Amino acid sequence: MIVEAGHFALVLAFVLAVVQFAVPLIGTRTGDDRLMAVAAPVTIAGFALTALSFAALTMAYVQSDFSVVNVWENSHSLKPMLYKVTGVWGNHEGSMLLWVLILTFFGALVAWFGSNLPASLRANVLSVQGLVGAAFLLFVLATSNPFARIETPPFEGRDLNPILQDIGLAIHPPLLYLGYVGFSVCFSFAVAALIEGRIDAAWARWVRPWTLAAWVFLTGGIAMGSYWAYYELGWGGWWFWDPVENASFLPWLSGTALLHSAIVMEKRSALKIWTLLLAILTFSLSLLGTFLVRSGVLTSVHAFATDPTRGLFILFILMLFIGGSLSLFALRASSLTQGGLFQPISREGALVLNNLFLTTATATVLIGTLYPLLVEAVTGDKISVGAPFFNMTFVPLALPLLIAVPFGPLLAWKRGDLYAVTQRLYAALGGALLTVLIALFFVDGMGVLAAFGVGVATWLVLGALTDLALKAGIGSVTTAVAWRRFRGLPRSVFGTALAHLGLGLTTLGIVAVTSLDVEEIAVMKPGDTLAVANYTLRFEEMTPFQGPNFTSDKARFTYINAWGRELGEVISSKRLYTARQMPTTEAGIVTRGLSQLYVSIGDPTADGGIVVRAWWKPLVLLIWLGGLVMMIGGTVSLLDRRLRVGAPAARKAKPKVLTPAETPAQ
Repeated sequence: MIVEAGHFALVLAFVLAVVQFAVPLIGTRTGDDRLMAVAAPVTIAGFALTALSFAALTMAYVQSDFSVVNVWENSHSLKPMLYKVTGVWGNHEGSMLLWVLILTFFGALVAWFGSNLPASLRANVLSVQGLVGAAFLLFVLATSNPFARIETPPFEGRDLNPILQDIGLAIHPPLLYLGYVGFSVCFSFAVAALIEGRIDAAWARWVRPWTLAAWVFLTGGIAMGSYWAYYELGWGGWWFWDPVENASFLPWLSGTALLHSAIVMEKRSALKIWTLLLAILTFSLSLLGTFLVRSGVLTSVHAFATDPTRGLFILFILMLFIGGSLSLFALRASSLTQGGLFQPISREGALVLNNLFLTTATATVLIGTLYPLLVEAVTGDKISVGAPFFNMTFVPLALPLLIAVPFGPLLAWKRGDLYAVTQRLYAALGGALLTVLIALFFVDGMGVLAAFGVGVATWLVLGALTDLALKAGIGSVTTAVAWRRFRGLPRSVFGTALAHLGLGLTTLGIVAVTSLDVEEIAVMKPGDTLAVANYTLRFEEMTPFQGPNFTSDKARFTYINAWGRELGEVISSKRLYTARQMPTTEAGIVTRGLSQLYVSIGDPTADGGIVVRAWWKPLVLLIWLGGLVMMIGGTVSLLDRRLRVGAPAARKAKPKVLTPAETPAQ
């Protein structure tokens, strides 16, 4: 009965989404305030119904209700409770329901907190959100129903895909979807502005925080996905330029450009049309990622579905929203005001340069991702575009952008002085050059390009700290005054500095692990040793282990430092999940500071040994630590009062209360 209630709630949510789209739109066209007022309560009710539907599916998983096809295909009664819950979105149908839940949640947030928006803008935004929600709810109901029943329920389920039975599944997809779907609000604001044919203060003040929130979540989703693949797949890599990885990276790049463009628009009323276009393109790239994952056109460990019917349905959604919004943009953009002017050497100019490099990098990654698909569709030939292409095209675009980052926050609005800013950054430049020299002469195996990369990372970190120091007046005023100024800086200033500092940390981690990691492969038997960088691995024993829904063979190693001291143990294992008869590799990872010793075992050999792959990965944790710092920076910026208050609502003047002395004589 709970399952049927969840299905019925989803149908009602679809009906309300249609109402949410149609009624407010008619209200804005006819000027009927009552019809426009329908948008908010209908949006909130739609979210409540979708949440009820999601709760019903979750309950079916928790209770191991194998009469539901989705539960039978993706769960098992012996599976730990955590993975029963996360298994709800560990499949195509459940993940699409999570997508719709987050979509309706963002719509409800706009309804809750948008009371100070102009009525017509609020109604149009919620109307567009309703159209997006109706399209995806129809997709779920028509092609991906998670509540389908089995006439004769089996006794046991088929279990969840083993590589998804990990804590990462509880974090990675929800964060990624919060980022993907969060950009739908920016898209809705852009389309609403095009419908009305104008952009006002409310539009500018609202788009930036929604963009920032979506960017924070997407950053976390990508970072978590990278780390999850790193430790779960046992391959020792943190990024593979996999097409589905690229599908999440594309909206992050364009979303970063949108975030910086929205800053210019909010501060200087410039780049209005460009910001509108970026809002449309960013969500369009999110939809493209959904299509690539679920259409069956890609073969990837990340891909969910291979049903061409679903792919055609999503392709229709892409055509509707991408084609429709771009057509509307082409028709209405010329009627919008262009915005303010500025000099090339200015903070606006620096942010435009940022946009130029980011959008070009986005186009490069998009071409490299889609080109093999286009070639296969036209000629039938299968080709692959791998890391060499992306490294040769993306990296040259990223380097000048990274070098320019510290200049932006120090330049003045409208007209800046590049020479003066360069003088303020002398200390950061000196620190970066010193780091390059140290890396070249004192770090074994460090090449010229790698040392330059270390210098760029240091430049980013020191540039972010310099920005805070200069704005606090450190060195030019007394310590007490500098501390008071530092505490009084807007939170957006701290957020910007943290985001740029996190980018520097990630860059340093990438350069270090790419240029200095050490890999060793050997066939080992108990008692054998393997030298990895400054450590020695000694293979102790292989022991069997029985898990709740799997069996495994655990290989235990002792790791020893260069002076012969035993530092501890590292355990790597091979698991076999009995229900699906699928093996997985569980890497053994030991963290030493910000570096890691990574051990993965392969198949046994005929002579009784096992294949062992071991890596020493210097500073690898900086890759994800930098992502975390970027998320913190974005969150701190969101807490800035100027972003939280939104556009000010008009207030009525309160009647003045007269004192007895001011009361006129009768």
